[in-house]
Amino acid sequence: MTDQEPTPAPRLAPAFRNVSRRARRVWQRNFDVFRATWLTSFIPPLLEPVFYVLAFGFGLGSLVRTVPYKGGTIDYLPFMAPGVIAVAAMFWSYFETTFGSFVRMYYQRTFDAIISTPLLVEDVIAGEWLWGATKSVIAGTIMLLMLSLFGLVAWPSGILVVPLVFACGCVFSALGLVATALVPKIDAFNLPMFVLIFPMFLFSGTFFPLDILPPWALAVAMTLPLTHVCSLIRGACLGVLPPFWLGSVGYLAVVTPVTVLLALRLMLRRLVK
Repeated sequence: MTDQEPTPAPRLAPAFRNVSRRARRVWQRNFDVFRATWLTSFIPPLLEPVFYVLAFGFGLGSLVRTVPYKGGTIDYLPFMAPGVIAVAAMFWSYFETTFGSFVRMYYQRTFDAIISTPLLVEDVIAGEWLWGATKSVIAGTIMLLMLSLFGLVAWPSGILVVPLVFACGCVFSALGLVATALVPKIDAFNLPMFVLIFPMFLFSGTFFPLDILPPWALAVAMTLPLTHVCSLIRGACLGVLPPFWLGSVGYLAVVTPVTVLLALRLMLRRLVK
């Protein structure tokens, strides 16, 4: 009997090895559920930009007339509106792969049912990630059209918002899966929410220019993915290249595959016992 090296456990295999086109079936399953509840799903992205424009744009904007931008000044409402799109893309993708994925994995046992078919665990994880990114595109596109009705989007550069919100969704749906892979119970999602997501909502240049922050806070803000997404979306909505746009594109090009790979590995570790 010859000695053979033990076969590595599935969780130690390269995370992308078994991902196949069958992952689209997981995406399709989630999309079919979404279509069944499309009315309630469409109302939030339809009304959310209106509330933001009324509260922050006309309310706070009546006090803060202009803000500094690219060495000049800009009215507060056009500055703030692109941040609304970026925040929506972050929230919709992150919530889908945290609370949504956890419910499907732990309470509904949807993952168990899918894995009993020819689909593999990696397909399920990839399908969840893609669906989270798709939710950000749906929300971001609806908000883009709604804000254009207020005259807050420059065309044709505004069309660039669609791939940008998809890039945002890829990052934050992966971060959501990382959280789902690590939390023991659904209540534990409060920790990454208030430690990571909520600070990004406030301090990523969404509602005020980053230039007014002290140097140490500005350095921290530049490490956050939403900062770069918000900057690029703002440039697309205004029809001008944002500051340091090439660095923001490079940041997303590096961070996206890293977070996706981390999400796949951690979810494999949780699902493959």
